[in-house]
Amino acid sequence: MVPLNSSVVAVEHHKARDRARHARLFSGLVNFSVYGSADSFYYGIYFTKVKLGTPAREFNLQIDTGSDLTWLNSKSCPTCPRSSRFGIELNPYEAAASSTSKPISCSDKICAAVAPRNASRCPRNDQLCGYALEYMDGATTSGNYMADTFHFESIPSGSTTPNASAAILFGVSTYRSGVLAETTLAVDGIFGFGKGNLSVLSQLYYRGITPRVFSHCLKGEGTGGGVFVLGEITAPRMVYTPLVPSQPHYSLHLESIAVDGQTVPVDPRAFTPSADRATFIDTGTTLSYLVEEAYDPFVHSVNAAVSKFGTPRMKNGYLCYPISSSICSLFPPVSLNFVGGASMLLKPEQYLVLYDVMTQDGSMWCIGFRKLQGLTILGDLVIKDKIFVYDLVRQRVGWVDYDCSSSMNTSVSSEEFFNPKQSSSSSSSRDLLFQLLTIAIVTAFLSI
Repeated sequence: MVPLNSSVVAVEHHKARDRARHARLFSGLVNFSVYGSADSFYYGIYFTKVKLGTPAREFNLQIDTGSDLTWLNSKSCPTCPRSSRFGIELNPYEAAASSTSKPISCSDKICAAVAPRNASRCPRNDQLCGYALEYMDGATTSGNYMADTFHFESIPSGSTTPNASAAILFGVSTYRSGVLAETTLAVDGIFGFGKGNLSVLSQLYYRGITPRVFSHCLKGEGTGGGVFVLGEITAPRMVYTPLVPSQPHYSLHLESIAVDGQTVPVDPRAFTPSADRATFIDTGTTLSYLVEEAYDPFVHSVNAAVSKFGTPRMKNGYLCYPISSSICSLFPPVSLNFVGGASMLLKPEQYLVLYDVMTQDGSMWCIGFRKLQGLTILGDLVIKDKIFVYDLVRQRVGWVDYDCSSSMNTSVSSEEFFNPKQSSSSSSSRDLLFQLLTIAIVTAFLSI
């Protein structure tokens, strides 16, 4: 919405400080430093640094809980951005530069497991196994599957993680379109942490390397940052709600919305999970979205609470308010209420976005929710400044308000986090995928 402020400190400037701080915060778990912010005035996305290949090369990947496949730009991609407004150097993946890279051919059994349609139309044994993805905003990426060594950023001594690297399957993009082809939000690719079998979490868990739980705390203030952990961050007053089992994303059952303690009049069926209705968490979405039946009643409730302070205005499709004082003193708290009694309290800065700071009447703050048919998406705007725990063993998501620059406690005390056999989502295709992937990478190592 707002161009990047040229005075923002370069991301790389914080790297050494954050690594030192995170080394003190965590003990025994794999953790990643987080960069970026939900504030589009600065970034508009959260990303982390990932090392792949032999020798290891570092890539900046957007953290995305809304999709499964991790993918990176390729050097031969004609539509991939060559520069980024974030001030980071883009680093395309080159298979030839890694001694442990293994391109996946369409005749490979791995291709049959992850892309059966591709494998069934394989004209030549040397043709690569392709992928194609389209995101909800219409942006697309396509390319080929690749396997290579994934290096953990840091593993403190005494870690329960048995090794500091592992082979993973990912995509190498040879074409990007839409916002993915623009320099506005350009990074090296996507770090897929969805629920599916191809996500990094699933690949590492089913091979007994990391727990089937991950957590993040995304800092909202200033230039943002935060932490992303393969494990469980623990904190007092954490509340949990069950995942909706029949839906592919981290879907929750939202029951109601309250503004300033008053329930917004919305038919509960608008939130009831079904084949065409869902409420889910997505770190790859900057703003947030409300199902259309709830949007107008929600906005009306906010307007009623702040009507005495001024009249809202429309700015490029956003409902905005000229504010000359603190939004915390003017705007009401909002509560999202989920099954099981778990409520997510939103402060004004977690449902409003700063549109303009140079108006005659003061700063222009706008409703950060957009209207969407059938879906409610909780993006970075809502989930910032909270610890979130995605516990796929117990099939639940938990959260609590938190200062993401503070120290945190972590836990992997339960053996079930590391025991794939206890998972209820076992499938022969999944097991085949990871057996084949392990064999393929070991073979590649032995042939070097």
